[in-house]
Formats: sequence, C-alpha cells, structure tokens
Amino acid sequence: MLISRAEIEGRGVIDLRISGGRIAAIGCALPRLAGERVLDAEGGALLPGLHDHHIHLMALAAAERSVRCGPPQVRTVESLANALRAGAVESGWIRGVGYHESVAGHLDRDLLDALAPDRPARIQHRSGAMWVVNSAAADHLGLDRGVDQPGVERDRAGRATGRLFRLDAWLRGHLEDPAPPGLAGVSLRLASFGVTGLTDATAENSDAELHAFLDAAERGQLLQRLLVMGRPDLSSPTHGMVERGALKVLLDESDLPSFEALQGVIEAAHWESRSAAIHCVTRSELVLAAAAFAAAGSRPGDRIEHASVAPPDAVQLLANLPLTVVTQPGFIRERGDAYLVDVDPRDRPWLYPCGRLLRAAVPLGGSTDAPFGDPDPWTAMRAAVDRHTEAGASIGSDEALTPERALALFTSPPERPGAAPRPIEVGARADLCLLERPWSAARSELSSALVVATIREGNVIWPLSEADRSATPSMR
Repeated sequence: MLISRAEIEGRGVIDLRISGGRIAAIGCALPRLAGERVLDAEGGALLPGLHDHHIHLMALAAAERSVRCGPPQVRTVESLANALRAGAVESGWIRGVGYHESVAGHLDRDLLDALAPDRPARIQHRSGAMWVVNSAAADHLGLDRGVDQPGVERDRAGRATGRLFRLDAWLRGHLEDPAPPGLAGVSLRLASFGVTGLTDATAENSDAELHAFLDAAERGQLLQRLLVMGRPDLSSPTHGMVERGALKVLLDESDLPSFEALQGVIEAAHWESRSAAIHCVTRSELVLAAAAFAAAGSRPGDRIEHASVAPPDAVQLLANLPLTVVTQPGFIRERGDAYLVDVDPRDRPWLYPCGRLLRAAVPLGGSTDAPFGDPDPWTAMRAAVDRHTEAGASIGSDEALTPERALALFTSPPERPGAAPRPIEVGARADLCLLERPWSAARSELSSALVVATIREGNVIWPLSEADRSATPSMR
C-alpha cells in the first residue's frame, strides 16, 4: 500500500509505503509500484494507531446488547422503569448496565421487583463492582435456597438483598447461556475511532476468555492487536495478534488484603517474569499498592490502574518507583458532576490527575475503561484537555494537558503505556490512523469523526471493503 500526501509528524506532506505489514519507505513523490493500492491522504495527519490501555472487551460486547440504566440515558425512576420494559423484548433475562444512585437511590431486589417484576433481571452498577438482581433472578440463582458465595449481601434475617459484589464470574457460571458475546461489532466500532490495539484489563480473565479472544482473532472478528491481563494461571498464547499481559490484582477498600499477601502476589508474578497491575480507586488502595511494590520491588510493566484519587503524597510515592499509571480522564466529563456531589471535598482536587503525574515524571497511559466509560478515546482526550464535566464545571484545571500530550496517552507502546509515542518510521509496524485534516486543525477538535482510515499491519480495518463489511455484523 502507498499512502500519498500525508502529514507525518510535522514533516509536511509526504508519502509512506507499507510492505509486509511494516513501513517500508517514507519520502516525497514515491513512485507507485505495479499493483500497489494507493490511499490519498489529501494532506490529513497520519498518526500512530491508537491503543486503549485498559478496556473490558467482553463486557463491552455484552453492554452493546444491554439496557442502559444510568446517566445520561436514564436519570429518573420513571425512565428506568420505561427502559427495563423496553428491554424486555426477548425471553430470558433482562440485563442492565450503568446504574448510578442518582437515578433511584440504593437499588436492591425489592426496588427492582417493583420496576421489573415479571422476568429475572440483573443490573450492573456503573462502577462494575456490583450487580443487583430481582426476586425472579434470586430464585433462579438459588439465593433463597441456601446457595451462597462471598459477596452475596444478606440482611439481618439472612435474606439476600439482591446485591452481589465482585461476582461477575460466579454469576456468569450460573446463567443458562454463559457463552461469551461476539466481538465483531464492537471491534469494528473501536476501529472506527482509529484504535489498532487494546489491553483487556479484566481481572477474571482465564484460559476460557483467552481462547475466546484467540478464536475471534482467527475468525477475523477481532481487528485489534490484544494484550490480555488476567489471573495468575492465565496461559501465554503463541498467536501473534493476542499476547498475555500483566497479572491483574483487584483491590477493594472494604476487604483489603494484608500488606504481606499483596507483596507476595507481586513477587509471585515477577517470579514468573510477569508484571503486575493493581486496581486502585481510593487513596488507601493506592498507598497500599505503592508500598507493596516498594517492598516487593517493581519491574518494567508494573502498573497502577486508575489512580482515581492521587493526592500529592501518593504521587510522590509513585514517583519514587518505576511504576506506570494508566488512568481515565474521560470520567471527569462523564461522571464529574456526580463526583462534585458524592466525593469527599478533600479528595476532589486529586481526581484522575494527569498533569501532576507527568510533572513528577510518572509515566502516564490513557484508557477508556469501556464499558464503564465511553469507548471513544477521543472523548477521553478532550476531557484531558479541558477537564470539564458534562454540565461545564471544572475539576482540576491544573491537571489539563495539551492536545499533543492527550493524544500521546493513547499512542504509547502496548507493553509500555506512558512511554514515548510509537514513531512513524521505516521498519515500524504499520499500525496507523489517518485523519481527514492536518493536525494543526484537528488538535482543537479531537474528534473520532475526523478518522477516515484505520490500518493495522498494513491492512485497512476501517472502513472495511464491501466484501468484508457484508461478513461483519453492523455497528450499533
């Protein structure tokens, strides 16, 4: 393939040739070779393909066929009831996602019974930490017949409240159809944003999920290169499109492990030549994780996921260690107005920091955390630049990044988020994103609508050819 008249890293309008999945030549007026496909960039910026450094791909695919139960689509009890009724169009379970207490308070089985009495229903909180089931679902799961599991909440009388904490894998195992959802539609949607690579950060990923990813890649339904985090026993695949990533450790402030136990988990991962990634959304979780890394020693690839609340003293702890932070600035826009109500005022200045981490020389990668956040990385970039909530309030304006630095959150290497952006140079893998206009014009908009082509290893994965499109489920 020959990409002509592209703006490449500020070097003006030049041509780029791809051969064997890699960049073979860059120069002015490169001659077209016999049979070579030509893509005219018309002066548009050619960027490294975007990499979302923290996403939950199976959950995103499942969310595409689920009822939206929280803001911005649903904001009241009445609209939630209407959404659940509208979602009850097929036999089986009602599956809802994105619930937040601003809609109807603290949801439990009794309230959900009033909203959806006739069918088993499960609704996921937007944090991803909790499912709520109604009585029909509780009966299906056997919660009132002695079936129990750590994470099943019960009232003082021993009756299940319907609230299930951190029980995603257990819940899937008790459903009639636990088969993983198809990935073709969401993968194509992500490709339309310019995304050529993903890191799936699901802590429960086992060989079952790994095999599903491998199968999707073999079938051409997974268009992106994929790095898979997961459990300690996760296998290391040999497929070139799918690789094993870090051991994922999910901390929960209400049930934190001992310092020694967390240190041991990190050391065990390192013994297997594997990095560790620790989920931290509170300051207590962040301090515990940093201290455990300090005691265990850290290696390249060790990560803090989210760093949702990172006060200056915690940032200094991170700066003293060779740790990377992967964060989600998009939550400032998507959830910022709720944060201004729900979050302790002492913690609000330290929400999802970006600028302060970079000033402390902490490597910083970006992600969407989809489906818990908007899967469009350009939305996260805009939030990193303006730090505005949906209603227009400002949170942490001194954390704002330039458009160039916001883009860099999503163009670092998959295994080294926060490192220098992948260069567009001869010999590099041809994972590219083409915009319809030069960067000088695109930087003020930062919109996925500007993406006109996405290329992975020299193959155009968006827009697809007519033949490819007819074989791929349509985007939603």
